[in-house]
Amino acid sequence: MRFEPGSPVPAFVRSVPHLAFEVDDLDVALEGREVLTPPNSPSRGVRVAVIVDDGAPVELLEFHSQ
Repeated sequence: MRFEPGSPVPAFVRSVPHLAFEVDDLDVALEGREVLTPPNSPSRGVRVAVIVDDGAPVELLEFHSQ
């Protein structure tokens, strides 16, 4: 991924490669997790958040039909 200077994405996410997983319910998947970026919607029908899992950033995505 590439990030513009001044990107609001945490430095940890910008500097460490990460995996992404689709989840059925983002809110449930975030329970008890260390959240780096809170749930947000980068595009219509998509919610994402980034957590730390075993020392690595992991992106979680929830998709909704439009």
